[in-house]
Amino acid sequence: MARILSLSSQSHPPKPSLNPFNPITNSLPEQPTSRRTFLSISTLSSLTAFVQPPNLIAQTSNSSSPSSSSAKTILSNLTSTKSWFQYFGDGFAIRVPPDFEDIMEPEDYNAGLSLYGDKAKPKTFAARFSTPDGSEVLSVVIRPTNQLKITFLEAKDVSDLGTLKEAKKIFVPGGTDLYSARAIKIKEEEGYRTYYFYEFGNDDQHAALVASVNSGKAVIAGVSAPQSKWENDGVKLRSAAVSLTIL
Repeated sequence: MARILSLSSQSHPPKPSLNPFNPITNSLPEQPTSRRTFLSISTLSSLTAFVQPPNLIAQTSNSSSPSSSSAKTILSNLTSTKSWFQYFGDGFAIRVPPDFEDIMEPEDYNAGLSLYGDKAKPKTFAARFSTPDGSEVLSVVIRPTNQLKITFLEAKDVSDLGTLKEAKKIFVPGGTDLYSARAIKIKEEEGYRTYYFYEFGNDDQHAALVASVNSGKAVIAGVSAPQSKWENDGVKLRSAAVSLTIL
């Protein structure tokens, strides 16, 4: 995802970056319990129609946003993505909104290849799409889980990186407002796979991401847009992120 920078006057400290692909190791300042409460729910029927396969269990964390649009940040506000183009990457698939175009650079496609024993350059993005004006972006990155959290064991599930609350310091930039968080369990042939969903932002930018783990690698799909555009396109962008599927 293109790095999002928030500019401010010299009399004010700079706003934090909303790039979910530069994990921030410092945790967010904790808000009062009344604003950020973790609870469990057994079903999320509005999501089952749009996420494949449809069998899931979700644990949720909601924090009320001071803006009037806070009600639109809940995960249940999705649209069907079945008619969208489905991009298949290295171990994942994701749906791309109709008005988005591929903006991967040639070096991104060639990264990861090595010749004559040279060390391969890691790929910055596994997939990258945006609107024609570049203001709304959908990106996927893949990172070894031991780069996100020091561990001697290979992570098999995103929950191995910590609980939904604990892992937010890995995925959510410090200093931003956390609007919503979900731990979604999707039934697969060999059991359940966990996906972590976070939606966050600041005065200027709004972002959402979905993260999961497969064989020691974290797959992270993120979307971002200006707050002014999220009002109209947030449902579409959120749905694109939630369409991430580990293959």
